[in-house]
Amino acid sequence: MQDLALYRKKRIKAGNVVAVLFLISCFLSHDVNAQKQTVATKPLAPVDSMMVKQLFFSAIREKTIENTKHAAEMFERILQTDPSNDASMFELANIKKSHNDYIGAQPLLEKAVVINPNNEWYWVALADSYEKSNNINKLENVFNQLIRISPEKPDYYFDKANAYLILKRYDDALKVYDQLEAITGINDDILASRQKIYLKQGKVDQAAAEIEKAIDNNPGQMRYYLLLAEIYNSNGLADKALKVLLQAEKLDSNNGMVHLALADIYRDKKDNDASFNQLVLAFSNPDIRIDQKVRIISGYFPKFPETSAKSSALELSRVLTVAHPADAKAYALYGDMLLQNTKLKEAKAAYKKSIELNNQVYAVHEQLVRIELSENDMEATIKDGENALSLFPNQGWMNYMVGVAWAQKKQYKKALGYVTNATSLELQDKDLLSLSFSLLGDCYHSLNDNKSSDAAYEKALSYNPDNAYTLNNYAYYLSLRGEALDKAAQMSARSNELQPNTPSFEDTYAWVLFKQKKYADAKVWMEKALAHDKENSSGKYEHYGDILFYLGNTDAAVANWKKAKSYGDQSPVLERKINEKKYIE
Repeated sequence: MQDLALYRKKRIKAGNVVAVLFLISCFLSHDVNAQKQTVATKPLAPVDSMMVKQLFFSAIREKTIENTKHAAEMFERILQTDPSNDASMFELANIKKSHNDYIGAQPLLEKAVVINPNNEWYWVALADSYEKSNNINKLENVFNQLIRISPEKPDYYFDKANAYLILKRYDDALKVYDQLEAITGINDDILASRQKIYLKQGKVDQAAAEIEKAIDNNPGQMRYYLLLAEIYNSNGLADKALKVLLQAEKLDSNNGMVHLALADIYRDKKDNDASFNQLVLAFSNPDIRIDQKVRIISGYFPKFPETSAKSSALELSRVLTVAHPADAKAYALYGDMLLQNTKLKEAKAAYKKSIELNNQVYAVHEQLVRIELSENDMEATIKDGENALSLFPNQGWMNYMVGVAWAQKKQYKKALGYVTNATSLELQDKDLLSLSFSLLGDCYHSLNDNKSSDAAYEKALSYNPDNAYTLNNYAYYLSLRGEALDKAAQMSARSNELQPNTPSFEDTYAWVLFKQKKYADAKVWMEKALAHDKENSSGKYEHYGDILFYLGNTDAAVANWKKAKSYGDQSPVLERKINEKKYIE
């Protein structure tokens, strides 16, 4: 039924205005006093005749302004006065159809075509009504009448054949195509329709013969080879399909669609190398739409993280940029594949090229800035991030990342502005909100605003109670102030449960325990931190020395303070500890 609607919609859409004008013309020429052969009527008085005309035009006006209820009432009044008024029947039927009342429209249209059997629009509307109400058996006569009225219109033949197809009257449909071919000559639509029927009948050889005939008549038309190969391949005749495609490749070695079809055949035959080589040839052809190529590459995604899948997708995306050097989408996809293969430098270059060609795709900007931030390139993060925000100011993640970069440069007030924006722009993303409020806590702490810092950390934990970094930082800053140490200990212990063997977290827990005067426990955790620390952090050795001092081992304490100094800590307090051989707050 969908095929039937396709042809009819094209005609109705193109002919709506013509149809209305035609109906008005018919109405004006209609003798309302004429005796209809099939409808018993009384002759209308002149007054009634004038009333009918006025009502008709008033109804048309109401319908035009979409007051269909009032228009329908007017058409019904006309039919009460003049039961043979076919134009009013048609209009009333169309109003019913617009309300999906196809059953109600049918008797009106059936009567209209009896009264005026040569009106093409009546028959078209009746066909639509039968189709929508699934009265397919009644369509045959409708299309016979339409062909009688307009024998030169191919659409009516296709509609009739499609009706037969729905009814599984395949041989009758084939006869209609024979009629149509006699009128128009052979064309692709007729070929495709015939082979569709043959395949439904299981006659693969006849379906193929139709296409082979087309190849004989047009040996340079690649679409016929592709169609024939598809018929063979979809019916389990892969070897025949391959033979056809290889023949096509010899005739036109630059045809990308032939290479894509060959790639499918070789893939089904498990010859992955041959399939990939055909894909490369197809991707090198700029005539194949980039969107089709992108879909093919995306087919590799479920196979990640297989190395072969990644490398294949990477090479195809590289070829994509060569075939489509002016398309930003090609470079964006290439950047994604480079990123998948951890080629960060090359990925950045691809993303920058994509932005240069089209800066209106936010996702590309975000990928670029994420890489720069991951590489600790704060200057680039700020530059490219602020450029992105000039185009997309309402992006929460971009505001957050630029805020991170400014915070890393110790420009805390600038960082606050961007991160505060992030919290106001994104109200649903709990991960972003937790990270943003956590960063606000860090910035406020650095600006000595402890009240705002604590409030921000609490807010961060309300969105994600298991944000390990927030738990660690909040606990550490509380310990530095010697406040809420029990709470700090609980948060620090939890952060170590979430991310065990993290030296900075272990250092924090040791320091909280130190502040609680639990020196023996603090020593255990600090030694864990030092064992896991690969960077020889001066701060951890200083803390270890502080703990050892309170455990009564002054010599070991001084030795660790000196080690902290050798690793870069030059603070006056550390110098005093070494010189005076005692802990100094």
